[in-house]
Amino acid sequence: MPHLIAPRRASVPVDVGGVIVGGEAPVVVQSMTNTDTADIDGTVRQVAALARAGSELVRITVDRDEAAKAVPHIREKLLKLGVKVPLVGDFHYIGHTLLAENPACAEALDKYRINPGNVGFKDKKDRQFSSIIEQALRHNKPVRIGVNWGSLDQDLLTHLMDENSRLPSPRDARSVMHEAIVQSGLMSAARAEELGLGADRIIISAKVSSVQDLVSVYTLLAERCSYALHLGLTEAGMGSKGIVASSAAMGIVLQAGIGDTIRYSLTPEPGGDRTLEVRAAQELLQTMGLRTFMPIVAACPGCGRTTSTVFQELARDVQEMIRTRMPEWKARYPGVEGLNLAVMGCIVNGPGESKHADIGISLPGTGETPAAPIFIDGRKVLTLRGAGIAEEFKGIVEHYIEARYARGLPPGSRVKPA
Repeated sequence: MPHLIAPRRASVPVDVGGVIVGGEAPVVVQSMTNTDTADIDGTVRQVAALARAGSELVRITVDRDEAAKAVPHIREKLLKLGVKVPLVGDFHYIGHTLLAENPACAEALDKYRINPGNVGFKDKKDRQFSSIIEQALRHNKPVRIGVNWGSLDQDLLTHLMDENSRLPSPRDARSVMHEAIVQSGLMSAARAEELGLGADRIIISAKVSSVQDLVSVYTLLAERCSYALHLGLTEAGMGSKGIVASSAAMGIVLQAGIGDTIRYSLTPEPGGDRTLEVRAAQELLQTMGLRTFMPIVAACPGCGRTTSTVFQELARDVQEMIRTRMPEWKARYPGVEGLNLAVMGCIVNGPGESKHADIGISLPGTGETPAAPIFIDGRKVLTLRGAGIAEEFKGIVEHYIEARYARGLPPGSRVKPA
């Protein structure tokens, strides 16, 4: 069967605080805090939580002097906690001033994000953009030139619209907007290179909020440059809508071999868990077969044959155990993220699915006191019964991981049950 994902587009690798974005490096997961950066302790807590969830870069807002002054203290506190995740400063409107007046902030950050649509206006635009690039050169930092359709350079868009109107067969307005987004990013990158910033210090993003717009814009960018590209659907929305829209958009582009780092821009529920955007990004890359982050749990959806809630509770408990134990497992057991588990609800597909997993449990469907066969490495090894099935099964998983990964057994090696 042919491999359907296109080869990764060749891009120039960029070192962001020790994390390589682009080139032959895996697609990098990143996220952004929603704390007030001037709240040092609150920001440290959220950055640490995002990093521990698997975010490989974390962006923080630097919108005023108090936030800029907080950045080096945030970095210091994170290092004391053992959190070394690279920090990206998000600058709009006054980034040139904040970086120039706060050299400790400029040094503590690992990358600067510049929006060419609001870095400066009219005659100030080039001067203020150049000032940020000079700071990047002085402190040896990469930049992300982050175009956003909500703050697109209106002078450029107007110019392209006027040009388009004079064509014998004008393009539609949406196509002109796509061209304006692409040109904004590429012209800014070219100007940064003129100022001395190498292509190995430049990442481009082109954020839009429609799936088809994202596909069109990144396809154009990929055809016209070799800069590393940051993918993300801006203002994706809340809950399942934001996850589905972002996954559809980025999945299409990644399938075409385009994209070096991704972020899910999800609107959290009030007081919600910010790390959801990290988990969504990891799950997209893992389900597409581009990266492996943690063991996969295959679980059936349930139907009229699965009137018992036992398998639902067991699937939930196993998934939670994996998330809780994964930091320790990953440190102790290299390769554990490749483990495959199956929690199936009835006898129709359960035994077959369980045999394909490293460890599988197949519940009989109905009844609250089921007998559940356990399959390890494709063989039925025992049957669990009674009220303690969940705890017994989790113990079997723990034993399997210890037996297989602590010893470095290759895939397919048989592990005896505890």
